[in-house]
Amino acid sequence: MGLFERYLSVWVGLSILVGIVLGSYLPNVFASIAALEYAHVNIVVAVLIWLMVYPMMIQIDFSSIKDVGKRPKGLALTLIINWLVKPFSMAALGWLFFKGFFADWVDPQSANEYIAGMILLGVAPCTAMVFVWSQMTKGDANYTLVQVSINDIIMIFAFAPLTALLLGVSDIEVPWNTLLLSVVLYVLLPLIAGVLTRSSLDRKHQNSSEADAKAIDDFVGKLKPWSIIGLLATVVLLFGFQAQSILEKPQTIVLIAIPLIIQTYGIFAIAYFFAKRLKLPHNVAAPASMIGTSNFFELAVAVAISLFGLHSGAALATVVGVLVEVPVMLSLVYFANKTRHWFD
Repeated sequence: MGLFERYLSVWVGLSILVGIVLGSYLPNVFASIAALEYAHVNIVVAVLIWLMVYPMMIQIDFSSIKDVGKRPKGLALTLIINWLVKPFSMAALGWLFFKGFFADWVDPQSANEYIAGMILLGVAPCTAMVFVWSQMTKGDANYTLVQVSINDIIMIFAFAPLTALLLGVSDIEVPWNTLLLSVVLYVLLPLIAGVLTRSSLDRKHQNSSEADAKAIDDFVGKLKPWSIIGLLATVVLLFGFQAQSILEKPQTIVLIAIPLIIQTYGIFAIAYFFAKRLKLPHNVAAPASMIGTSNFFELAVAVAISLFGLHSGAALATVVGVLVEVPVMLSLVYFANKTRHWFD
């Protein structure tokens, strides 16, 4: 493990501070970067996430994907957590905190919007960043790809009706362009690039599988610094985009962050517990738990803005979800790596 990977939480913390400072002093620069988007998907952030995902896609061996079906428990766990547990627990926590514990500190209209933003996060399981968490926990890249792909397919059909059910409305308009474009940018294109790269490396060593594996490992090793740079630059941009809101509403940020953090650790604990009870191997258990824990924040933010407005409480809640996810997920990666012996 290199210097950057060993102290990644430190670099992420510094990136958060840099993003807030730069966003405060150079708001026009970040506004210009934020404007570079299509269907609410920021092109710059998409490129940076692509840098993170591409090295992981190279490691996917399609010849072994057929064996995923022999281990259905991991897929079943992911689907149950993502679609039968997480959305409803997020809605319940939102109501508990903003209609209960925080009722005296937040006006009813804002409380409803914060709950709506939390629900949008809960109904959108992770698509892109889970590949980062999977790699950091030495997860099975093939299995992770299948898990994410199935979730993407379900999300296309289930996101709108489930969101409508939990928000109590019937006219939810999902920005399908955002959903489909995000899947293409964060999954399909990196996957195609990874397959082509792996094929090219394989052709150079047709007579030796060991040489193939070494060539792939060496190439991915050279890309790792770029992957880390992509992660840190993404954090800087996201915090820079929201610097003004963070500085103007620090108390609100904390109030929203509390139930989100509880939800994140709670969902991971449930998934990890049942993964152990199901006797899943660690390289399946860790990514399966990460998929249910993290969120597809690009979609959640886009829907919140389209439904409630750019400066709404719902949009702010989804952004807070972005802000707390990276440091919390890094702590869970650390925990998963430290508890590997529970599974192996």
